[in-house]
Amino acid sequence: MEEPGSSDDKTFAEKQAERMRRLKELHNKRNEARNQNHKEVVEEDKRMKLPANWEARKRQAEWILSDETARKDAEEKGLDYDRQKLLHIDAIEAARLERKKKRKNPDSGFADYEQATIRQYNRLVKGMKPNMEAYEASKEKLGPAFYGDRNTILQGLHEDKKEAVDKMVEDLEKQIAKREKYSRRRTHNDDADIDYINERNAKFNNKLERFYGEHTRETKLNLERGTAI
Repeated sequence: MEEPGSSDDKTFAEKQAERMRRLKELHNKRNEARNQNHKEVVEEDKRMKLPANWEARKRQAEWILSDETARKDAEEKGLDYDRQKLLHIDAIEAARLERKKKRKNPDSGFADYEQATIRQYNRLVKGMKPNMEAYEASKEKLGPAFYGDRNTILQGLHEDKKEAVDKMVEDLEKQIAKREKYSRRRTHNDDADIDYINERNAKFNNKLERFYGEHTRETKLNLERGTAI
């Protein structure tokens, strides 16, 4: 004989257990969502602090690494990598690259210090080969100080490698050698006309001659002959 209320009590206990189980699942899902949201906020904050062109620079670095790997593989197989790469480029892409080369602004010499600094910066950046392994290791070692802000003190956190110092010294020596070529003293011509009163005036006259000489040559000759009037 079945005891009175035992079936109802069992049903109530099962329902209570089911409610507690579902409540626990909801708590777990809420905690998981909270942790995931916190991670997203941290990652978004990091992305906001990165430079504006960070994604483009990262893609370029990854492309350079993959290109170097493919070049090494081709050299190990005894193949011409540049030739193999051109075989996989279609006509449209080749035409686009050719147009891009034609649009490239050549070095027109010294214009002003700002342009000279920009050209030097671009030259140094193109000569850099990123080391993503060292980058990730340094990022993990420094933690939040890797990106830094105005209150971050980097003294003692970063140690310059000997290879990096040697590379910097080599580049500075190249700059000094190149600067000496551009700043060499011009040979004085004793037979040239003296139309200046000091060294500064001579440089000024040379600039005028360089920019306006072809337009004023006839007038100058007429003044010297006395037929300008």
